[in-house]
Amino acid sequence: MALALVLGGVLGYFIRQKLAAEKRGFLENKLKEEAHKAETKAQEIILEAKDKAAALLDEVRGEEKERKSTLNRIEERLLEKEADLATKDKEFQSSQKALEADVKNLGEAKQELDELRARIQSELSKVAQLKPEEAKERLVKEIKEQYKDDLAELLHKLTQERQEEIEKKGLGIITAAIQRMARSHVSDLTTSTFTLPSEDLKGKIIGREGRNIRAIERLTGVELIVDEAPDTIILSSFDPLRREVARLALQKLIKDGRIQPAKIEEKVDEAKSELEKRMYEIGEEAAYEVGIFDLPKEIIHLLGRLNFRTSFGQNVLTHSVEMSHLAGMIAGELNVNVDVAKKGALLHDIGKAIDHEVEGTHVELGRKILKKYGVSDEVITAMESHHDDYPHSSPEAFIVTAADALSAARPGARRGTLEHYIKRLDDLEKIANEFPGVSQSYAVSAGRELRVFVIPEKIDDFGALQLARDIAAKIQSEMNYPGEIKVNVIRETRATEYAK
Repeated sequence: MALALVLGGVLGYFIRQKLAAEKRGFLENKLKEEAHKAETKAQEIILEAKDKAAALLDEVRGEEKERKSTLNRIEERLLEKEADLATKDKEFQSSQKALEADVKNLGEAKQELDELRARIQSELSKVAQLKPEEAKERLVKEIKEQYKDDLAELLHKLTQERQEEIEKKGLGIITAAIQRMARSHVSDLTTSTFTLPSEDLKGKIIGREGRNIRAIERLTGVELIVDEAPDTIILSSFDPLRREVARLALQKLIKDGRIQPAKIEEKVDEAKSELEKRMYEIGEEAAYEVGIFDLPKEIIHLLGRLNFRTSFGQNVLTHSVEMSHLAGMIAGELNVNVDVAKKGALLHDIGKAIDHEVEGTHVELGRKILKKYGVSDEVITAMESHHDDYPHSSPEAFIVTAADALSAARPGARRGTLEHYIKRLDDLEKIANEFPGVSQSYAVSAGRELRVFVIPEKIDDFGALQLARDIAAKIQSEMNYPGEIKVNVIRETRATEYAK
C-alpha cells in the first residue's frame, strides 16, 4: 500500500514535470511568434516612415524650387524698374537743365524789358518835361477827349444791344410759359344757386312764420333768397366758405327730410365738419397737380381753405396753382431751383387762409405759418417779396413776383369792383365783432343789412338797443357806402333740459 503511494507520488511528479515542460515550450513558441510579429510590424512602420519622409522631402524640394523661381522673377522685375528709373532720372535731369536755361533766358529778357521801359520813360520825361504818372494821365486824357464821342456812341450801342437781347430773351421765356399754361378764368360771384328736387320743399325750408330760413341764415351767415324761379334757391354771401356750408347743410336736410331748427343746427355742424375734411383733400389735389409732395398736413389743409377765398374776384387757390406752374417753367428756363420757385409760388398767399381770423397782412401771416411748420428758409425768401414788403434776395423771389403779375394780369382773371364790394362787407363784420359781447355777425342783403348775434348772458335787452346804436355810429364814422345800412342786433335766450 505504501509502495503504491510512493509509486503514485513519483508518477505524479513526473507527469507534472512533463506538463510543465510542455506548457513552457508552448509559451516560448508563443513569445517567439509575438516577437516575430512585432519585428515585422516595426519593419513595416519603418518602411512607411521612410516613404513619407521621401515624399515630404520631394515636396519641400519642389516648393524650394518654385520659391527660387519666384525670387528670380521678382529680381528681374526690380532690375527692369531700376533701369527705368535710371532712364527717367536722366530725362528729368535733362529737363531740369533745359528749364533752368529757359528761366535764365526769361530773367535776362525781363531785365532787358525793364531797362527798355525805364529808358523810354526817361526819354518821355525829358521830352514832355513831366513825371511818368503825369505823362500817363495826360495821354489818357487826350485820348478820351479825342475819341469821347466815339466811345460814348460805342458804349450806348453796346448797352442798347445788350438790353434788347435781355428783353428779347425774357419776353421769350414769359411768352413760352404763358402759352404752356393755358388756363381759363372765371371770376367768383357772391351768389350761387341751389337746385331743389321739387317746388314743395321751398315751404319746408321757409318753415312756419319763417323759422327755418331764419335759423339757416343765423347759423351759416348766408342769405337765402326764395323767389319765383322754379325749384331754385339763391344762396347769397360774399364768403364762398359760408355759401358752401349752407349748400351742404341744405343737401343734408333735404336728404333727411326733417327740416326744423334743431335739425338745422345739427346738419350745419355736420356740414362744417365735412367741409374741413374736404378742404384737406382739395389742398392735397392742388399740391399733387403742381408736383409737390413734401408739405406738412397743416399747410395742405390751409391750401384747401384758399379754394374758398377770393382776391379781386379771382379764386386764390386757382391763382396759386397757376402761379406755381408758371414759376416752375420760368425757373427751368433760367436754370435756377425749380422746386423752391414752385413752392414759393404755391404758398405765396397762404396767409390769406387765416387773415380774416388773425390780425396782420397776409404776407406776414404767411411767413409765420411757414416758419411754424418747418418750411425751408429758401421758400420763405421766395414768397415774402411778391408785394415788395421785403427785398428780392434770391432769383426765385423775382420769379414768384413775375408769376404773380402774370397770373393776375390775364384778361378776365380779376375784377376790382367785386373785390372792393367784398372788402366793404368784410369791414362791416369786423366793426361789429370788435364790440364786447358779440358772438358773431353777418353782412347780408348786399351789405344793406348787418345781423349781429350777441351773447345773452353779457348783453341784456337794453344793451342790445345801445349796441345797435354804437355799431351804426361807428359804421357812419369809419366807412363810405351808398344808401343806408340796417344794423339788426339779435339776442336769443335758449333753455335746454333733458328728460331722463
